[in-house]
Amino acid sequence: MNILMIEDNESVCEMMQMFFLNEGWEVDFKYDGQAGIDGFLEDPQKWDMIILDLNLPEVDGMVVARKIREVSSTVPLIMLTARDSESDQVIGLEIGADDYVTKPFSPLTLTARMKALHRRSDLQSTASEDTNTQDNDTEFDVKTAHFQMNTKTREAYLMGKEINDLTPKEFDLLYTLANKPRQVFSREKLLELVWDYQYFGDERTVDAHIKKLRQKIEKIGPQVIQTVWGVGYKFDDSGVE
Repeated sequence: MNILMIEDNESVCEMMQMFFLNEGWEVDFKYDGQAGIDGFLEDPQKWDMIILDLNLPEVDGMVVARKIREVSSTVPLIMLTARDSESDQVIGLEIGADDYVTKPFSPLTLTARMKALHRRSDLQSTASEDTNTQDNDTEFDVKTAHFQMNTKTREAYLMGKEINDLTPKEFDLLYTLANKPRQVFSREKLLELVWDYQYFGDERTVDAHIKKLRQKIEKIGPQVIQTVWGVGYKFDDSGVE
């Protein structure tokens, strides 16, 4: 992987550099928010992973995340947040971060999260580049009365209108729900299926992604992701007129 790590604590960067090199990953460190934005914009297609601290000098990490997502909705993005900053974690996820790790953190935990996120991103890219299947643009992996989804082109349609600007995690979350309409998924199960590892009881990331996904769905049509109180979420378009 080519990694851009935007972190103002040089000791943390030095520690992570050893782990990244051990994995055979290339990394470029930026120590303030503006340098991070500039480094990303130099070549947005270069980066396989962004590690972003939210508490940065010059430009706040939230602003950096927004700038990155304005350019790319698909580059995997992991936030680093303080342990007591619950509101920052939720806002960061709503902006478009795929995951967060709280400080202080174990380098092994961060690298494990990065591997899981990159593995899913790599599988998605491989599927998108598969040219062996004919008529990819018209074949849907999920199709209901009002909804279609193509995992190869990474497109989703509700009532014939495309749901735009889905991040990788939002797309995966929508696919997991829509692939089994009306089945109720607990937050714990969604963490296991979509994020590929355990969150040890921290389920705010699911709620944040659901909120953002609903906002994008509501721009084009009726809400098809429903809350089942006390249990979790389900996809149901049976009531759409």
